[in-house]
Amino acid sequence: MSKPVKNMITEEYRQLFDGVTGAVVVDVRGVESNTTNAMRAEMAQKQIRITVVKNSLAKRAFAEGPLEELGPLLKGGSTLVYPAGEDASVVSAARELIEWAKKTPELEFKGALMEGVSFGAEEIKRLSEFPTKDEAKAQVVQLLLSPAQNLVGAVLAPGRNLAGIVKTIQEKLEAGETIAKAS
Repeated sequence: MSKPVKNMITEEYRQLFDGVTGAVVVDVRGVESNTTNAMRAEMAQKQIRITVVKNSLAKRAFAEGPLEELGPLLKGGSTLVYPAGEDASVVSAARELIEWAKKTPELEFKGALMEGVSFGAEEIKRLSEFPTKDEAKAQVVQLLLSPAQNLVGAVLAPGRNLAGIVKTIQEKLEAGETIAKAS
């Protein structure tokens, strides 16, 4: 491959991966083309992209950028699976790949990078169990609301208890029972 062609491909990678801060690296060699096409189509619907890269050119394109840590993983056949939209994340990509690996044993995990943290091939399953951005935001909101919910519950509890006592007294009086004085 000539130097101008290599430079052109490197620049294409820079543009394609601009803004991408993490990805899962897999090897799809041995996976049937129909299966990879189905995987690409399904993941595209979930805003996840799949790109086969030329290792040396990808390393050049990623140098001094957020994906530079992927360099050691780029050996042999390398395919990057990465989020391509606001609703997707490296975690969602890992989750999808775990599901595909169950159906496609030829799919080989190499590792991942998320927000500057590297994960080995054996850690992809653990990565898939992390909360996505939306799930993490929901957990934070729930944590922030919990004290307020507990406070409201504590404030309302005596009123509920009193209302229950009054209702019991009312039912007993309506049934013709006498109410004994508490001592």
